[in-house]
Amino acid sequence: MAEKFQNKYRISSARLQNWDYGNNAAYFVTICTQNREHYFGDITNGIMQLSEIGDMANKYWLEIPDHFPFVKLEEFVVMPNHVHGIIIINKPDDGKSNDEQSPVLNNNSQCRDTKFCVSTDTTYKNKFGPQSKNLASIIRGFKIGVTKNARKIHADFAWQSRFHDHIIRNDKSLHRIRDYINNNPSTWTDDTFHAVW
Repeated sequence: MAEKFQNKYRISSARLQNWDYGNNAAYFVTICTQNREHYFGDITNGIMQLSEIGDMANKYWLEIPDHFPFVKLEEFVVMPNHVHGIIIINKPDDGKSNDEQSPVLNNNSQCRDTKFCVSTDTTYKNKFGPQSKNLASIIRGFKIGVTKNARKIHADFAWQSRFHDHIIRNDKSLHRIRDYINNNPSTWTDDTFHAVW
């Protein structure tokens, strides 16, 4: 349901309300262009053919760890109108002091083989501290880098204001998402983000 912010209606946040998005975890993110415009290229015979702006999106995605050293990148793909990727936040001690218990990577975790997964305990509340080392700041930095340079080629380039995220909670989910990302170009015509232009 929409709520008002500064006297304007807006869609409620899709973020998990009791989760601190600065926590160590693996996050599956999807970032769409505004109106799902095909700025990044086209799919030909199940293979993504990147445009010049698509090359930029690919380049700036790979550079995320240069700006956020606590980030590890997993599978990702640049599609005609969106980017899918797995971002792993891996701060030493989960970015907390020794007297704070991290809600991730503890004994409540459902993971067996993957060390980057989250606890089943979701009682931790976001303390609304510095917002420069969380998932939103990572995505914001990526979007700004692409936008600044993409507008030199296409003045109307823009992203959707929000992005989709999913906290990856176990290895089964991680492997399923990896497969989805890797197979995304070959299944483009069935993709929910696909549209006939």
